[in-house]
Amino acid sequence: MRTNDDNSGFINQKNQDLNMKRSFTVAIEKDEEVGMYVAEVPGLTGCHTQGKTIDELMKNMKEVIGLCLEMSKEQGTLLPKFVGVQQVEVVA
Repeated sequence: MRTNDDNSGFINQKNQDLNMKRSFTVAIEKDEEVGMYVAEVPGLTGCHTQGKTIDELMKNMKEVIGLCLEMSKEQGTLLPKFVGVQQVEVVA
């Protein structure tokens, strides 16, 4: 039985968006104290990981992104739209 519920279309659209192939920007830094690479995906809360090499880091990041997307889908939250990254120079 099909209903004319406006919210059901919105939820289905969100679920459809979460199941499509997506690209994410990953910010990577090198933690010299521990010799590890650390990374995060801007805009995805809690989406961060680390690795001894860039290859290990990116493998871990793909897994973490998948978990963050799964959690977002379960909670019914929309993913933020990434706008960009900019550098700022300051005198220090």
